[in-house]
Amino acid sequence: MVTIGPIQTIIAIVISVIIGAVIGFCYRKQIAEAKIGVAEKRATDIVEDAKKEAEAKKKEILLEAKEESIKTKNDLEKEARERRNELARTERRLVQKEETLDRKADAYEKREEQMTRKLEELDKQKLEVEELHQKELQELERISGFTSEEAKNYLLAMVENDVKHDTIVMIKEAEAKAKHEADKRSRDIIANAIQRCAVDHVAETTVSVVQLPNDEMKGRIIGREGRNIRALETLTGVDLIIDDTPEAVILSGFDPIRREIARIALEKLIVDGRVHPSRIEEMVEKAKKEVEVIIRDEGEAATLETGVNGLHPELIRLLGKLKYRTSYGQNVLKHSIEVAQITGLMAAELGVDSTIAKRAGLLHDIGKSVDHEMEGSHVSIGVGLCRKYKESAIVINAVEAHHGDVEPQSIIAVLVQAADAISAARPGARRETLESYVKRLEKLEEIADSFKGVEKSFAIQAGRELRIMVIPEDINDEGLPLLAREVAKKIEDELEYPGQIKVSLIRETRATDYAK
Repeated sequence: MVTIGPIQTIIAIVISVIIGAVIGFCYRKQIAEAKIGVAEKRATDIVEDAKKEAEAKKKEILLEAKEESIKTKNDLEKEARERRNELARTERRLVQKEETLDRKADAYEKREEQMTRKLEELDKQKLEVEELHQKELQELERISGFTSEEAKNYLLAMVENDVKHDTIVMIKEAEAKAKHEADKRSRDIIANAIQRCAVDHVAETTVSVVQLPNDEMKGRIIGREGRNIRALETLTGVDLIIDDTPEAVILSGFDPIRREIARIALEKLIVDGRVHPSRIEEMVEKAKKEVEVIIRDEGEAATLETGVNGLHPELIRLLGKLKYRTSYGQNVLKHSIEVAQITGLMAAELGVDSTIAKRAGLLHDIGKSVDHEMEGSHVSIGVGLCRKYKESAIVINAVEAHHGDVEPQSIIAVLVQAADAISAARPGARRETLESYVKRLEKLEEIADSFKGVEKSFAIQAGRELRIMVIPEDINDEGLPLLAREVAKKIEDELEYPGQIKVSLIRETRATDYAK
């Protein structure tokens, strides 16, 4: 019996594996070849189908191109026919125009021949006229005894005298008209400036009243043996009047700033409740600082309101002090603001620099802020302050000339003078003119209301215009001028007033109906 060893077994296994691999390879090759054949057949079918589809598409495209070519050919033939027709029409029009031009040319030639004949006739007539003119001149020289040159000189002399006389008359008329127009224009400018500028007016007073919570506070203000009231009067320079007036203390003093400091200090003491000399001194110092802040704020507010920039801080503080200064019942700070605005408005109307004009108007009374403390008039003090703080020569001259102390050197100085007078004299600005102003306005309306047919009347524009509403049933359009003349005549006879008063009558007709 043959025994098989391990090596032989391994060899047998290896041979078996090799034989299996060869058989598998051959089998997979046959399968692959079969798949390749199927794929090649399928590819052949796809190519055939694509060729058939491309052939069909080609025929379709060729057909479409042929149709498009035929359509384009038809369009071109149509367009060509239209152009040939248009050219034919144009040719006919040109022929017609050529014939028309030929006819016009013939007419022009005939007209030119006529004009030539007429010019020849005119030349002949001109020669005849010249001969007649010479004969007339000779006859005139014989009759007058003057040669033509002498007659010409004589006529020129006469014309020159007439022209001189007419020129003098025209110059006088022009001067009168210019003066009238200038007066009217100046009045319009001033009236417009006054209307556009309105400020409040504060009445002048030398006393201030401080209200007390009760009459017991009067004793605390007086203090033991009057030490509190003496301390307050000494520190503020203001007299305290404590009389029978219930629950009130009167502060009297010519300096409004001192009076304001005393008022604020006393009100603080009343609120605090502690009234003794040291506390009074403390409150007075606080009041001084508070008033100083108010003064600076008021100065800055004035510059903002008028649009004046670049003022020295000390000038701004002095402007603020004018809040506590009055003149004939008119607050000087309000007056200065009003003068600045009126000056600026008039300068703008005249084409002058309104910025400089406002600056000069605002500073024109700056001397009044310290005229209680310095010697001299407020004009000289104001000029010194403006020079000290480097104001321009125009502003300095305007300040110096606003009361006529020196001659104005610019239009702005003249405008400041006018604005100062306007602000001081405008109705309500000063106490002594307010009552007469109100009476004049009331009298104006009373005169208008006294006429028959007047429904309402209004005095407007500071009394410079009287506007009257009439009853349309009583006064017709033809009667308006007569009534206006009668009212104006009565005003002239019964009233005294500056300038002139415009009387305007208004008649309104209304038609009323009702929808039912």
